[in-house]
Amino acid sequence: MTKDEIRGILSLPFRKMIETADGVRRKGTGDRIDLCGIMNAKSGRCAENCRFCAQSSHYPTGTEVYPLKSTEEIVEAAKKARHDGAGRFGIVTSGNMLTKDEIGRIAQAIREITKTVDISLCASLGALEKEDFLALKEAGLTRYHHNIETSERYYPKVVTTHDFSERVKTIKNAKAAGLEVCSGGIIGMGETWDDRIDMAFTLKELGVDSVPLNVLVPIKGTPFEQMPTISPIDAVKTVAIFRIILGGATIKIAAGRETVLKDSQLLLYMAGANGMMIGGYLTVRGRPVEEDLKLVEEIKYLWKKS
Repeated sequence: MTKDEIRGILSLPFRKMIETADGVRRKGTGDRIDLCGIMNAKSGRCAENCRFCAQSSHYPTGTEVYPLKSTEEIVEAAKKARHDGAGRFGIVTSGNMLTKDEIGRIAQAIREITKTVDISLCASLGALEKEDFLALKEAGLTRYHHNIETSERYYPKVVTTHDFSERVKTIKNAKAAGLEVCSGGIIGMGETWDDRIDMAFTLKELGVDSVPLNVLVPIKGTPFEQMPTISPIDAVKTVAIFRIILGGATIKIAAGRETVLKDSQLLLYMAGANGMMIGGYLTVRGRPVEEDLKLVEEIKYLWKKS
């Protein structure tokens, strides 16, 4: 499907558009819904200037700052994620590059989790080299998370301390090491529909396995603090075009779903989403896990009946 054809789909009546996307979801992923939990294992003092981020040292956000958590703390967080119903656990650190010592400590935590917790492992640790990916894979890592955030064209409006090509290089290094890749981004940062379409096509070209979609939660102190919130309809339409473009990839809804969709989150799963982050986000609190698990049951019922 071409970009012009996707633009044509955007002009369809809303119901027709989401029905089309739901049909692609049924064919591509069936009724599987993926749940994941994450841990902010190292927080704050990031040297990058991503304009949406509470952890950037460039902005006075008041976000908690702490060094890399201990192996024991990371293992306990993985156990909690599994208890809460997640099938995948992500270890996330602030900053665009870790030291070799930090990578080694995370590899040790991954080994311990692999031994003691029945959960798949993902990590989001910045711009690593191929040898780092190989070491993490050997420890038990199966997937690497590295968002491209937006289109290549719009990327300089979001961050200037590194460029889009670095994101792509890291994703390719992770894939070359034999890891699955989770990569998506944030909508509602002032980008156009063409930017969203281009972002989805880039992810398709990179062959990513899972696509987390966040809706911007404006953080006080960041340059995007006053960014207008996108409409619920635009959020749902974005999910639909991503599903239509990406076919069988997992499309996982993360931060911002509670703020923008509120009690209408089911619409996202009528429009092609088939994954959810539970248990909260990096610096933003999510809904109680019990509410999300209830939502999951509602999604499964909806898919079964429709």
